[in-house]
Amino acid sequence: MRIIAALCTAIALLSGGANASTEIVAWVDISTQEMVVEVNGEPLHKWPVSTARPGKETPLGEWGVEWLSAKHKSSLYNNAPMPWSIFYNGDYAIHGTSQISRLGSPASAGCVRLHPDNAKTLYKMVIKHGYDSLRVVVQQ
Repeated sequence: MRIIAALCTAIALLSGGANASTEIVAWVDISTQEMVVEVNGEPLHKWPVSTARPGKETPLGEWGVEWLSAKHKSSLYNNAPMPWSIFYNGDYAIHGTSQISRLGSPASAGCVRLHPDNAKTLYKMVIKHGYDSLRVVVQQ
């Protein structure tokens, strides 16, 4: 019986188990400066964000994850810390910010800023379920 249980566990792990079917969508609404994170179609989190300040742009559209960096520093903006970065469109990323008081207002150079705890939560979801599990949708 132990052998059968071990084989079933191994098959589940190798096939990806429940993780293979997890779909995460990060809905970013520029007009409300909020992100809603849905998992398999159900809202799980609603967080304030900061998108582009006047004169800058957060592109509208839909993307998958390109790459991740837990302790990223900006190569474009004086090594500014970008903890828990999820890059989705070239240099554009969802990441944590130290400017927590500005969340809920446009303040970034184009990225989507989150409270570092929320950025870490989303980052860990992508690590757990895989790059292909997350879609980033930025809308007006």
